[in-house]
Amino acid sequence: MKIGGVVKIVVCLKRVPDVAEAEVKVKEDGSGIIEDRLIFDINEPDSYALEESLLIKERVGGEVVLLSLGDEKVEEALRMGLAKGADDAVRISDPGFTTLDGLATGFVLARAVEKVGYDLILTGCMATDLGQAVVGPVIARVLNIPYASLVTEIKLEDGKATVTRELEGGLLEMNQVKLPALFTIQTGINEPRYASMLGIKRASKREIKVFNKEDLGISDLKVESEILRFFIPPVTKHAEIIKGPPDEIATRLAQIIKEKGVL
Repeated sequence: MKIGGVVKIVVCLKRVPDVAEAEVKVKEDGSGIIEDRLIFDINEPDSYALEESLLIKERVGGEVVLLSLGDEKVEEALRMGLAKGADDAVRISDPGFTTLDGLATGFVLARAVEKVGYDLILTGCMATDLGQAVVGPVIARVLNIPYASLVTEIKLEDGKATVTRELEGGLLEMNQVKLPALFTIQTGINEPRYASMLGIKRASKREIKVFNKEDLGISDLKVESEILRFFIPPVTKHAEIIKGPPDEIATRLAQIIKEKGVL
């Protein structure tokens, strides 16, 4: 690896449902959500990781490789990454990879990262669908490399990265990390670019490699936890907005207090 020359950046992407403007419905058996009419896109924190990889590539040169675990549907996210400027994309798929937990997912991705080669690995700080924030650290642990989470700035120089990361209470922390390393990226670190129509057209024709269990040398994969069911929690509390003239508001407020037995 040569900073100022060529650096190989691997970015892990996840395809997730965009539920911001949609009503989420759960299957009757609780095994998952009903995906009909839901729009899927790149996990938002991952989109910032992708953009940061492209900015690093523009500053110091290098190559950006995308990885995603899933069936053919995840190729839409990979192609969008290619359209924005990534150099290569790999999909990881195997019948044995359909019910992985966060630890197993991190292990599989680590083996794929190892296979394609890397100097720097970027992931989103968390997946917006499950919110576990565990995959990035697991990848780093399996590969035995340093990592930093919730990164808001990256500067590369002389085989090292100076990173700023976000802490609780608005505090920031600056670290110097020897490469190769993994960073989980906080949202807001940059402004993700849009793909051009020409980029989208070219990406639609690109071949996407597929790695299976045998390609990654995985024979026995343990899944230590499983999701028992999804459910929408019952509404137990609600807020009532009292409108009207002051005297009516006061009367209604007094009535509510009496009904609740507060006084």
